Amino acid sequence: MSLIGTMDSGVSALRTFQKGLEVIGNNIANVNTTGYKSSGASYGDSFSNILQQSSPAVGGGGSNTSVIAVGTGVNLSGISTNFGQGSLSSTGNVTDLGISGNGYFIVTNPTDGSTFATRDGNFRIDSTGHLVTQQGLRVQGLTGGSGATPPSTVGDITLGTPPAGTQLQSFTVDKSGSVIEFYSDGSSATTNQVLLQSFNDQTGLTSVGNGLYTGMVSAGPVSGSLALTAANNTPGTIGLGSIQSGTLEGSNVDLTQQFSDLITTQRSFQAASRLITVSDTVLDDIVNLKTR
Repeated sequence: MSLIGTMDSGVSALRTFQKGLEVIGNNIANVNTTGYKSSGASYGDSFSNILQQSSPAVGGGGSNTSVIAVGTGVNLSGISTNFGQGSLSSTGNVTDLGISGNGYFIVTNPTDGSTFATRDGNFRIDSTGHLVTQQGLRVQGLTGGSGATPPSTVGDITLGTPPAGTQLQSFTVDKSGSVIEFYSDGSSATTNQVLLQSFNDQTGLTSVGNGLYTGMVSAGPVSGSLALTAANNTPGTIGLGSIQSGTLEGSNVDLTQQFSDLITTQRSFQAASRLITVSDTVLDDIVNLKTR
């Protein structure tokens, strides 16, 4: 502990509010990031130095000596994420998928099999026909449908092979996630279905960048299992949101609130720095007492 406790309090405030400024800065930097969820810092007081404990009054019924305690500053008690819905904006691109309501897309890394949850539906079709993220992670759902046979196998969403003598002309994705392909002979087929996963405690998810989240076991799937099924993970059912093709979910950052928080946190940081300056002045006076 420093010679003057206010020095410790000032230093703790500088460290803490610096982290608060970093959180706000990250929110502002991601105001245009697809599917980004804003964060907020919360603060708590540090432990107190107990100079005098309370003592019970004679005969009970209260105390005749009150506690004397001096606080030692502030700390960062937590950083929470706001998982609220971002606004959906139209893109006109059929592979852009926005979620209106609850749920996350599940994507898998084809290299190592690692799985992530994401609200970023900025997808594309790669050279092998897979529906993938911009980083090449494959979107999961039901696949293997053709003609009158609906998709039933859980795996990578992949555009199907057109019937003999035809070519794939176009495809759409409806609100339930069904991928409907249209062929050159005028026929069509539902070949895939994008599935969603929702969680009981979204705060258990851990952001790893690029709009991806891990920690799905800790977050607790609503269905009770991470395994995707048509019964538990079809968009628009069991509390899951619907899929809006040709849209993307924007960031839920409220710039007005962020700039307001920026001002108050900045002022708090300045006040803490002033506290250290005053403490330094007091120390200087103490050191020079003998020479006066």
